[in-house]
Amino acid sequence: MKVHWIPLGAGSRVVPCCGRAYEAICARRDHRPSAPLVHAALTVEHAGQLWSIEQAPAWGTGSAGPGVVVRGAVGLAWLGRSPLFGYEVRCRPGGTIPDLAQAVAHRVIPTDPTRTARLIALAPEVPAHTWGRDEMGAGDMWNSNSVIAWLLARSGHDVDAAGAPPGSRAPGWQAGLVAAGRPDEGPRPRWQRPQP
Repeated sequence: MKVHWIPLGAGSRVVPCCGRAYEAICARRDHRPSAPLVHAALTVEHAGQLWSIEQAPAWGTGSAGPGVVVRGAVGLAWLGRSPLFGYEVRCRPGGTIPDLAQAVAHRVIPTDPTRTARLIALAPEVPAHTWGRDEMGAGDMWNSNSVIAWLLARSGHDVDAAGAPPGSRAPGWQAGLVAAGRPDEGPRPRWQRPQP
């Protein structure tokens, strides 16, 4: 099992600019230097197949189709009804992760068949919190890093082994750990649960 750390917005023009602006504001607020932002994706070998797990926009390359296990909103909860303001969690055997070649670090996570199977089975249970918001009061926003942190923690893996590259920052990681430590939050609205 590997956690891949990819520069925020790799392959995009707009996202890196927005990310740098966000990080500049956070760095100024926290009285620290700015750091490059990264986001996490996961590849897992299980039952003879390589699975990919990631959170991505609900539109564009790789969107919809088999392996989409959760959908959520971006920015405001009610906007999630539109794919333009939605994200999806993808858990696919044989799937690919766009921009994986641009990853700046790959962390090998010790695992075993039981925990690996548990992680894959948990993917449809990832909370569909609103991306970019701190709905839990965790002091951190929900995003792709939250999804990977939640899956690793809930499936009994060593989250410390997945650490972001030195000198970088992974917003959302703490939100995933906070959510993983809380009991289930109840069913999601129908539009957030893809139908088989």
